[in-house]
This record gives sequence, structure tokens and C-alpha cells, in this order.
Amino acid sequence: MFFKKKASGPISAMIVGLGNPGAKYTTTRHNVGFCAIDHIANKLGVNADKLKFQGLYCRAKMAGEEVILLKPQTFMNDSGKSVSQFASFFKIPAENIIVIFDDVLLDVGKLRIRRKGSHGGHNGIKSIVSCLGSENFPRVKIGVGKKPHPDYDLADWVLSPLPLKDREIISENMDSVYDAVCDIILGDCEKAMGKYN
Repeated sequence: MFFKKKASGPISAMIVGLGNPGAKYTTTRHNVGFCAIDHIANKLGVNADKLKFQGLYCRAKMAGEEVILLKPQTFMNDSGKSVSQFASFFKIPAENIIVIFDDVLLDVGKLRIRRKGSHGGHNGIKSIVSCLGSENFPRVKIGVGKKPHPDYDLADWVLSPLPLKDREIISENMDSVYDAVCDIILGDCEKAMGKYN
């Protein structure tokens, strides 16, 4: 069974990767969500390069369902503006929006899947929760490593470039991100959680 709620439009689900637009942010910790969307798009033979509702997106078929792949271009703290406009236009319920983003509490490359939950202090998720008016959307968190010491400024940490070895570790785990998203689309979030948490 696909999700719990069937979308009323032709698009069954939306996969959102969070990040900041612009070349200077490409290799930062905060942009692993964008990297995940690029990886998924590449596997599906598409490109998230069309601009609409302040986001780069494309349509694709994933796990047998019609989906949108989206990279909001609003900057991280306003990600919800783009996500909510897409959700409204394509009639996609919050439960069918899968968000991929960075997590500073997880070791580099480690995944954690959640069916729903609070924003946990992540500004991109905070914006999406606020704009959708719901916390009930699945998430795929990608570990980018903990701050080197507690006093280290969080913004400086997530906006700093990932070392090459960390980028390689994360890159090696992107197929797992793809598989986890497929499991969620197929309505088996528990399976994804059991495999990767």
C-alpha cells in the first residue's frame, strides 16, 4: 500500500532535498539534501533543473509512482515557502512529502529515518512545518558529523565545507538514501527505519 493518504492529483509524492543555492554552498554540510536529490535524479535519468515556485524540480517515476524531485532555492530558512506551494499546486498531502536533510547529531554518512516529528532545531524543517501546518511528513536525515566542541557556532559548522573524505563517505551512502526513499514511497517506512536507524 502506498503511504496512508492517497494524493488527489497525478503526483503521488514529493521528495525534497534541503540546501542553499549558489556555488559557494555546494560542498557545505547543509547541502547534503541537494546532493541526495541530484543522486536520485541521476539514478532515474532525469534532472531537477526546471524552475517553479522558487524551487528547481522535475517529475519522475520512482518505485512505480509519479513523484516530484525538489530543491528549494529560497535559502534554507525559508524552504517551506517553496515546498508548500508545490504541495498545494500538485495536491500532495504532507504525509507524502519526504524531506532529506543534514543532521549534526549523527556520524558522517549515517542515516536516520523518521515518519514524522518536531523540527529538532533544524531551520529548514522548522520552515516546512510552519508553512505546511503539519509535522506529519517522513524525513531522511544524513549525518554530517558533530561540532568539534560545544562552543563551536552551529551556523559556522553547517555552512563549512565537508572534508573530501567525509564527502566520499556520504557519497557512498547515497544509494541507501535512494533505497530508503523507495521504501517510504511503497508505504514501508518501518522497513526503512529497521534497515538504516
